[in-house]
Amino acid sequence: MRINPFNWKIELALALALLMSVPLLAGKVVRSEVFSESMKLKSACVVILPDSYDSTHQNYPVLYLLHGYGGNEESWLKLKPGLTNSADLNQLIIVCPDGGYRSWYLDSPIDSTMKYETFLIEELIPWIDKSYRTKPDRNHRAITGLSMGGHGALYLSVRHPELFGAAGSMSGGVDIRQYTASWDLKEKVLGDTICCKQNWEDHTVMNVVENLRNGQIKLMIDCGVDDFFIGVNRNLHEKLLKMGVDHDYIERPGKHDSAYWFDSVDFQMLFFRKFFESSTP
Repeated sequence: MRINPFNWKIELALALALLMSVPLLAGKVVRSEVFSESMKLKSACVVILPDSYDSTHQNYPVLYLLHGYGGNEESWLKLKPGLTNSADLNQLIIVCPDGGYRSWYLDSPIDSTMKYETFLIEELIPWIDKSYRTKPDRNHRAITGLSMGGHGALYLSVRHPELFGAAGSMSGGVDIRQYTASWDLKEKVLGDTICCKQNWEDHTVMNVVENLRNGQIKLMIDCGVDDFFIGVNRNLHEKLLKMGVDHDYIERPGKHDSAYWFDSVDFQMLFFRKFFESSTP
């Protein structure tokens, strides 16, 4: 369905007004390294805890926030320093992993040292749940990201619905088959488009969503109308409609840049906050 972004702006404004009516707090940023047995390396990770974390014994929902191509675990904090306040406002833990320079959050079929799906699903999530007071179930775990990270969030959530109850994408590259000459996909991640054509079919969100059942995951997809990914996002939206899969879809003014994502992440946070609240008895 199409969502009027102005409705979201009203709700966001109310939420921010509520935040301003109480003393402004800031979450705690923790930087760690998590050893990946699958890749035989230490992978950096930023964890943002709400200010209340150290003063209470409660457990918190978790949002995994994925960076784009060429980024790292610090990218989201640089783009949106106010994420520390967002952790307080939404009473959740935010996890920003290093997803590699170009991984697209896949287990590469041509590079055995690039196993970022395995790392996030089998190594990072268990480590986070063991190290922090999380609510370790799918109803309190969500994932989203920008660009390459938008692809990764949808790809991982649809492939692992037992772990994620909600997922989002901001300006996501949701059909990598359209960009075979870009972002090292052919050379470093998936291989040639002729001899390795099936790799491209198996690892694009546009095909992976065919396994999705309506209501299985709460989805929010947004993209700027002047973004070079707007076409593939519209195609995904139309495909989900034809499949009968309910989802929130937003188009609003913006390009593929930090100015768009600076606002977009606030809309997505509100979406996930509502999901978490609806999952809590």
